[in-house]
Amino acid sequence: MNKPTPRRPGAVWTLIITSAAGFMAALDNLVVTTALPSIRADLGGALSDLQWTVNAYTLTFAVLLMLGAALGDRFGRRRLFVTGLTVFTGASAAAALATGIDALIAARAIQGVGAAIMMPLTLTLLTAAVPAARRGAALGIFSAVTGLAVAGGPLIGGSLTEHLSWQWIFWLNVPVGLVLLPLAALRLRESYAPNARLDIPGTLLVSGGLFGLVHALVNGQEDGWTSTPILAGLLAGTALLGGFVLHGFRHRNPMLPMRLFKNRAFLGINLAGLLMFLGMFGSIFLLTQFMQGALGHSPTEAGLRMLPWTGMPLLVAPFAGILSDRIGGRPVVAAGLALQALGLALFALVIGPDVSYAAQLPALIVGGVGMALYFAPAAGVVMASVRPAEQGIASGANNALREVGGALGVAVLGAVFASRGGYSSPAAFTDGTVPAVWIGAAAVALAALAALLIPRTKPADGTVLGGTAVAGSAAEQARSGLGRA
Repeated sequence: MNKPTPRRPGAVWTLIITSAAGFMAALDNLVVTTALPSIRADLGGALSDLQWTVNAYTLTFAVLLMLGAALGDRFGRRRLFVTGLTVFTGASAAAALATGIDALIAARAIQGVGAAIMMPLTLTLLTAAVPAARRGAALGIFSAVTGLAVAGGPLIGGSLTEHLSWQWIFWLNVPVGLVLLPLAALRLRESYAPNARLDIPGTLLVSGGLFGLVHALVNGQEDGWTSTPILAGLLAGTALLGGFVLHGFRHRNPMLPMRLFKNRAFLGINLAGLLMFLGMFGSIFLLTQFMQGALGHSPTEAGLRMLPWTGMPLLVAPFAGILSDRIGGRPVVAAGLALQALGLALFALVIGPDVSYAAQLPALIVGGVGMALYFAPAAGVVMASVRPAEQGIASGANNALREVGGALGVAVLGAVFASRGGYSSPAAFTDGTVPAVWIGAAAVALAALAALLIPRTKPADGTVLGGTAVAGSAAEQARSGLGRA
């Protein structure tokens, strides 16, 4: 008779603390979207300012994510987790107290720094605290909590904005953070990784390159695409990113080893993730505003109307995980991205100043199902594409590239919106949103094609898994959210 697996001391507390922290960080990716019209009415600012309200968080989160993990490995994961949580909580209070749009953008950037330090360490701390036999269940709970934050982000943001004020989308983090800080200091166990090294040059190259490109894309319509600052941003950003690629080939321990991209599976799933987030995140940025600015819905109504899209993964992901177990991750990911592209195309076809919700619903449902089919096996495909010793780097790279895709999506689709329409009337809002959403649909369609780069693999038992077999059961890892934070 097998003895029950003993619980390690602090495992339950670690699950509670890391899940709550993960919820906050994931929530702040989308919670601000339904509050943007209210922020604009209160603080003023142009479209570019609203884009930076989103991208200041997303960009700093993306480019510092892998550095945050490396800092924790070297200086202590609990110590750095507490540091990141402190920065995140303080920046949330600063965002709530902001009296101008520039101060809000600065606070959002600091929030992203805190999240980048805190978030990659949540799974590391949780994995170390929970026995292997119970790890899948713990990671499943963690994944469900963070998934709930993504699904509820627009609704929570809309409800707080409408019934209290937009400041409360940031105040919400403060009491949670203040409760978690002493618990983390007292209940989490310290741990380190041997021989952990930092890649400061790589961090500076990728940060400068992405900032230059995104700054140029966000401000190009306002300053003129041929103006000196915009051309300088495009050229300098491209040069710095090129330097980052060379650095990834030549440096002994780069933050992102470029040799990983020689693997078709790693290249395909990461390119698909970047393009999918570009199209999806950029579209959500505009559509949540369209529902308020053009259709006249309240923030809460806009959040509720987005639920068939953002909330669908909670319902479909378990079935998608089972499907990926049977036929492999490659076809499920590709089908999900194709459905997501179809959903955005349906949106672009029906959008108008007087479009009914019934006409939008098919686009929302199809897009939501597609998102669920993508997310369920994606993490497993990433993990299967590299050796076990490289899975931490692969996971961090995948999540960083997806966040970069989101930042680029807001910048690119925002630029299309600004060039074709504006906020002056429902008709102008529609004129700008339609071509932008078509661009989003095209980006996700390209993501579906990129997913076809993933080769079909055949493990030892002869079952064709299309890239999902790793360390026994990568599909279980995908459903549990391993590598998602």
